[in-house]
Amino acid sequence: MKETISLSQPAAVAPPMQKISRLRWSIILVLLIAAVVNYLDRANLSIANTTISKEFGFSATQMGLLFSAFLWPYALANLPAGWLVDKFGPKKMFSWALGLWSGFTILAGFVNGYSMFYGLRMMLGISESPFFTSGIKITHRWFPSNERGLPTAIINTGSQIANAVAPPILTILLLTMGWRGMFIAIGLAGIPILLVWLKLYRNPTPAEEVQIHGDAEAAETQQANQPKASWGSLFKHKTTWFMILGNFSIMFTIWVYLTWLPSYLERSLGFSLMKTGWVASIPFFAGIMGVLVGGVISDRLIRRGTNTITARKIPIVCGAALAACFVAPIPFVHDTTLCIALLSLGYFCSQMPSGVIWKLATDIAPKSQVASLGAIQNFGGFLGAASAPIVTGIILDATGTFTNVFLFGAFLLMLGAISYGFFVKKPIQAAV
Repeated sequence: MKETISLSQPAAVAPPMQKISRLRWSIILVLLIAAVVNYLDRANLSIANTTISKEFGFSATQMGLLFSAFLWPYALANLPAGWLVDKFGPKKMFSWALGLWSGFTILAGFVNGYSMFYGLRMMLGISESPFFTSGIKITHRWFPSNERGLPTAIINTGSQIANAVAPPILTILLLTMGWRGMFIAIGLAGIPILLVWLKLYRNPTPAEEVQIHGDAEAAETQQANQPKASWGSLFKHKTTWFMILGNFSIMFTIWVYLTWLPSYLERSLGFSLMKTGWVASIPFFAGIMGVLVGGVISDRLIRRGTNTITARKIPIVCGAALAACFVAPIPFVHDTTLCIALLSLGYFCSQMPSGVIWKLATDIAPKSQVASLGAIQNFGGFLGAASAPIVTGIILDATGTFTNVFLFGAFLLMLGAISYGFFVKKPIQAAV
């Protein structure tokens, strides 16, 4: 069954805005917590990298392939996931996603070899694909266009909170419960969130749509909930392809951090496992601020009268370009404190685009294809994410150092800034 909103229902009695606000921010809070758990499920392998590779005798290239086992299916599954969210609605799709990814994470605690591990990471990637597309569909329904940047940034901040707390929390779980216990514990954390979600979430009523968006935008938003053109039609536009390229380029370096940072700190800077668990969290705390700063800048520019697309692009382009400038010198710095500072500044700037990129998709896409374009753009991003651990592993096996990893990442960050800055300019017209 599709989640539909009848246009014939009366909207004469407007609900109190305070009640609407309380409900929608409660929904955002649940999504934020779910995002934290979502990324803990992804980060656990990175934290247990050294332990698992020693236990099973995996090489750096094999570990890189294992990291990407989540990412390739996740990237590909984003294509139908966006369409499915547009078709069936965010409540149903997110409920299934949360239940399945929790189950696959628990099962990963019982693996006995590479093939089983690889298969479960693939299933984890597929099951997590509807999460962020559900998030942008929800903010599109519950927030007006000039207020969507902050809630979207908050949802995306969940991933950065998880990345910040993952190294110390998961390291403690790893040392006290073993890597298998760590996987099981994190998988179980998703169950209570699912129960709260099923109880809490609903779509806004037509009266609430009018309160939130105004009469004209509410009618347009309600009509947009009935998808018309297929998501494949979006590939006919050059803008879509440059959004794919831009997000690919930015996400590559982000996922070098997410998959190989603990190993870099151990191998290149000589930190112990326990110390790595705490130091690795510093760049990710900077990333939390980066996501929020990007969203706040974007919304503030819109309120000051800046063109919406330009306001979204400014933190994307500036963040990617500045991140490139901080990442490039890292392999040539020998002072540990300065190295951590550059890692943190680079990650802060690379995360400024994170939430805004999703909102750019809602501003560029036809109203009936908001989740679809967001998912396609995310598909491009996770092609870059999937490439990052493999390329890093190959470079490490070939050279033994991270030098070329950081230089290549800086190049791609600049390419991402150029793609969004010069080639993503105007909305895509809806297919007739």
